[in-house]
Amino acid sequence: MNKYDVLKEFKDANAILKGHFILSSGLHSDTYLQCARALMDTKRSERLCSALADKVRENISEKIDLVIAPAMGGVVVGYEMGRKLGVETIFVERQDGKFTLRRGFEIKKGQNILVVEDVVTTGKSSLEAIKSIKEYGGNIVGEACLINRSGINNPVEGVKLIALTDIEVKTFGAENIPSELKSTKAIKPGSRWLNK
Repeated sequence: MNKYDVLKEFKDANAILKGHFILSSGLHSDTYLQCARALMDTKRSERLCSALADKVRENISEKIDLVIAPAMGGVVVGYEMGRKLGVETIFVERQDGKFTLRRGFEIKKGQNILVVEDVVTTGKSSLEAIKSIKEYGGNIVGEACLINRSGINNPVEGVKLIALTDIEVKTFGAENIPSELKSTKAIKPGSRWLNK
């Protein structure tokens, strides 16, 4: 699946939104990729995640013992990836602002972990999840995502990032929002704000 194919899947799902968005990172953007819309069609989800799983197999030589996704955005992709890779899948979720394991989930010391996200922009959520996983004794072998929206850069320092596709979507700090965005009401479509 090439970049055109991936973006067509998102366009066909009306999952590329235009407006004024405050991303989970706190940055502002005129474009938001609503992966939940793209993944609600199980056939589309299977196509996207099959292609990502193939890319993971090509780029990670270590055995993957467990897939872990940061909640909420990564959960659907994580479970689909676990199914495609034939391994168990769990998720970390925020409690008191910090990623933690709940629901009886556990990581065995030294397990090889693939972190799975839907979209990576600044890598902030990924890095927080990775820190938590390491504290539980997990060994990170890489991170996979449907879209790396920081372009070709890897915002997940020290971890191999495998993206189904890379795109560059401009983001702006609160101090340099363009006037056309300032005049539009900002919305926060992500999930980080839910458990602060």
